[in-house]
Amino acid sequence: MRDPVDRGPGDRHFRAVTEMTPIQFQKQIRLQQARARLIAQPGTVADVGFAVGYDSPSQFSREYRRMFGVSPGRDTAARTQAPPRPV
Repeated sequence: MRDPVDRGPGDRHFRAVTEMTPIQFQKQIRLQQARARLIAQPGTVADVGFAVGYDSPSQFSREYRRMFGVSPGRDTAARTQAPPRPV
């Protein structure tokens, strides 16, 4: 019996190569793009979520936290802080 989410041999091959479904792969790419945007281009978390294809800021934040282990706002703050100067 086929998996109800399986779209055919292409999906099976994709999963064999990447160890994730095409949707999971797309989500990972979007979240990596969002992380890069949050660091490079100051803006609101919601704006970045919309820019990478999320319709809901809460869904974006939830999935970001699931992937990176920290909320987008905290991650950005931690990554954009200037390193301490030597004395």
